[in-house]
Amino acid sequence: MAPLQVLAIFFTSLIFMQIYLGNAQTFIHSKAAYYPNSEEKGTETGACGFGTFGATINGGDVSAASDLYRDGLGCGACYQVRCTNSNYCSDNGVTIVITDHGASGGTDFILSQRAFGRMAQTKDAAASLLSLGNVDIEYRRVSCSYPSKNITIKIDESSDNPYYLAFVIWYQQGKTDITAVQLCETQNFVCKLLDRTRGAVWTSSSPPRGPLQIRMLLSTDDGDETWIVPVNNIPENWKAGETYDSGIQVD
Repeated sequence: MAPLQVLAIFFTSLIFMQIYLGNAQTFIHSKAAYYPNSEEKGTETGACGFGTFGATINGGDVSAASDLYRDGLGCGACYQVRCTNSNYCSDNGVTIVITDHGASGGTDFILSQRAFGRMAQTKDAAASLLSLGNVDIEYRRVSCSYPSKNITIKIDESSDNPYYLAFVIWYQQGKTDITAVQLCETQNFVCKLLDRTRGAVWTSSSPPRGPLQIRMLLSTDDGDETWIVPVNNIPENWKAGETYDSGIQVD
């Protein structure tokens, strides 16, 4: 093999090694516990306001978060969480979705029992992990992916057309935060910023009449911001408890 080819292979290997180490360094060390009730999945009364969706999204691999909750901004974010005990824990751990707020014994996460057990190598190891209750973990934020779903608007049951509108955003995709939401008239193209009243719930005390468009501002950790505009509008006769497909996905 020619010297230049050897040199090229060496530098290529070095680049891949740097990428691998860089990814490894993105993990943050912490602790995790799990919900102390008998429910395998998440809670339907989570602080994010997702309701039953918050218990079943991602197959029930969900979690409460303490600081990562970020006053509701962290709702819907995804994290790779893996425990560090080599006797029980797998290399990949589990990917969870933040649906609630809480902490226990200095933890960053309170996982559903399902998610807590899925950090283990085997079913027997999962039982051992559950018996520990609180374990050392490492985590990093990852992109949320829902291949068969578009971003969806769920009208909260407290809404009352046409006097009060509250909604949450389901299937938040990618690795971005929804930092602002606008409610727009589709006839006069007038928009107003909405308030985040609790968790992931956005509200308007005097929504405009007619079909509505909801625009979302997506922000990255690097400070990049992008407004996204759904393909589909919310119909004029929207109802509490209904869901409306935005028609868009986000990488």
